[in-house]
Amino acid sequence: MKFYDRESELKLFEETRKKAEQSSRMTVIIGRRRIGKTTLITEAFKDQKMLYFFITRKNEALLCEEFVDELASKFNRAVPGEYKSFSKLFEHLLQLSETVHFTLVLDEFQEFNNINKAVFSEMQNLWDQYKDRTKINLVICGSVFTMMKKIFENAKEPLFGRANERIYLKPFSITTLQEIMQDYNPKGFKADDLLSFYILTGGVAKYAELFADKQCFTLQQMLDEVFRDNSLLIDEGKNLLIEEFSKEYATYFSILSLIASSKTSRSEIESVLEKNVGGFLDKLENEYQIISSVRPIFSKPGARNVKYLIGDNFLNFWFRFVYKHLNALEIGNYSYVKNIVLRDYETYSGLFLEKYFREKLALTGNYSQIGRHWSKRNLNEIDLVAINDYEKKALIAEVKRNRNKINLEKLRLRSNEIMQKLSGYQITYAAFSLEDVLMQP
Repeated sequence: MKFYDRESELKLFEETRKKAEQSSRMTVIIGRRRIGKTTLITEAFKDQKMLYFFITRKNEALLCEEFVDELASKFNRAVPGEYKSFSKLFEHLLQLSETVHFTLVLDEFQEFNNINKAVFSEMQNLWDQYKDRTKINLVICGSVFTMMKKIFENAKEPLFGRANERIYLKPFSITTLQEIMQDYNPKGFKADDLLSFYILTGGVAKYAELFADKQCFTLQQMLDEVFRDNSLLIDEGKNLLIEEFSKEYATYFSILSLIASSKTSRSEIESVLEKNVGGFLDKLENEYQIISSVRPIFSKPGARNVKYLIGDNFLNFWFRFVYKHLNALEIGNYSYVKNIVLRDYETYSGLFLEKYFREKLALTGNYSQIGRHWSKRNLNEIDLVAINDYEKKALIAEVKRNRNKINLEKLRLRSNEIMQKLSGYQITYAAFSLEDVLMQP
């Protein structure tokens, strides 16, 4: 798949690289696996002198041997001496950059925590010693969110405050997903195809590439690719999160499965698991940043009327349909699970249609707040409320797959509760459906 999007990240990388021609710079890039970090880095420095070191969980001396080979190959010169510790090799690279400007990429950097934790303090000492008189453009990349946050944002850690720039790489926007569909499916596609692409990829570059390369652009085609022998996606949730959650992964997985199945309040989750999950929810939101707590628009920050949602579309799908039916998948009964997805898809996709339009409105740049509203016991639900506080305007909308099922008069009646907060605002009521998915934001 060709390279898409990432204009702001490419611009930042180029600006930082140029600054590194005068004195060394450190950029940290964090993003979940498959999001496209390595592809972005490769694109950013494709015409530059770059060393790329991928850190795998193996003996430090063996890693250094691989890195020395990469150094010798890229610089077309023998590397003097023998390096069994990364800190010694890093010092050699810093000394080399006193006369030669280049980019050094350390990918999956958090793995040093399992190889040699001393690397972090050793690097800090060397960086502080050499950075002002060297010309290395250091790019540090990681995918285990909690570890990368700890290494660079915990004041007690040696590398805290050393990064000049930080990038949290996000999924592709809905505009980019539509562009991919247009490029790889030129015969045309329906709104429901784009919605399915959005739901199953969540804008994650690797999943978009997988479906695009295999010409999977309808829901049925995508499900056939997910639910088959040797599928790369069936074990994806485990591969992404077990290392993050460690020994308590079973409890975290159970909570996420319930949230994906619309048990979105703490009381609903605790009634099923029969245990206090407050600490787990707090970590999922604030430490792992996998879920978010959503309150009705205009609610106070501490309000208890909270719903928990999984931010990653693919992970939501995985916990709703894959993890929940692992027994059937383990015996190869793929058609059984696909039929469940197709049975539930209309209701399930409706929730993501709401999310799609919230993201679409956000792209316009016209609103200061975008959210949802509901009263206690989920009464008077309103799918979408978008507010422009500067112009004193508000959009209140209902979202359904079928436009014929939307009643704007009933929507106005349900809006009475929030109208008190919008006194003096110009209100527009709208209906959004599949018919509006392909319209430009």
